[in-house]
Amino acid sequence: MQSKKHVAIVYIDFAKAFDVVSHSKLFTTLYFYGIRGSVSSWLKNFLTCRTHQTKVGWCISDIAELLSGVVQGSGIGPCMFLIYINELLAKLAKYNITVKAFANDVKLYLKIVDDLDVTRLQLAVDVLCKWAKNWQLTISVSKCCVLHIGKQKRNTTVHISGDIVPVVESVRDLGVLISKDLQPSVHVNDIVSRAHERATAILRAFVTRDSSLLMLAFLTYVRPILEYYV
Repeated sequence: MQSKKHVAIVYIDFAKAFDVVSHSKLFTTLYFYGIRGSVSSWLKNFLTCRTHQTKVGWCISDIAELLSGVVQGSGIGPCMFLIYINELLAKLAKYNITVKAFANDVKLYLKIVDDLDVTRLQLAVDVLCKWAKNWQLTISVSKCCVLHIGKQKRNTTVHISGDIVPVVESVRDLGVLISKDLQPSVHVNDIVSRAHERATAILRAFVTRDSSLLMLAFLTYVRPILEYYV
């Protein structure tokens, strides 16, 4: 922004990422990275031999064995997913594309100087799509987007599986609204709006006007919003 350059950021979202991690491919990856012996056996025992049933009304389906997925809510689950997609990050690094990953949220960004950079960015996205298909991960195109930082000097249209990725004015990145001008006003206004809504809901929900009770509700439900990334 300060050097008046144009940077294009592509946000990628994997659909139900934690649930579709193939166990066989994950264990092969772990073996490749040197995770073997008792640690490998422990991970296999932890992730496999799990079952699933679906209940609709009073009807319960047959028991089905889970052949994919890492346990959500566990400490080891996100770590296993990052190991699973680590090869993708290494592949994209070969194209001089900056890649950042946090769990199933991946973003690619590149300084756009000429049309060659636009081609390089699209090529990296194509590599990502091909890798995701081979490793049985589905990209949620509707949740993907492109954010342009700085003055856009070239047409930077990105395609995923033939669909044009929408260009947005701002995007929520790990809970923070990032705008194309990098100003914090969009994020601050969003926080203030949500805090006002929750504070008003508290006043409507409680008949009492006991200040200590209302303060406790405020500290529990409103203050965390105001303290997160401000």
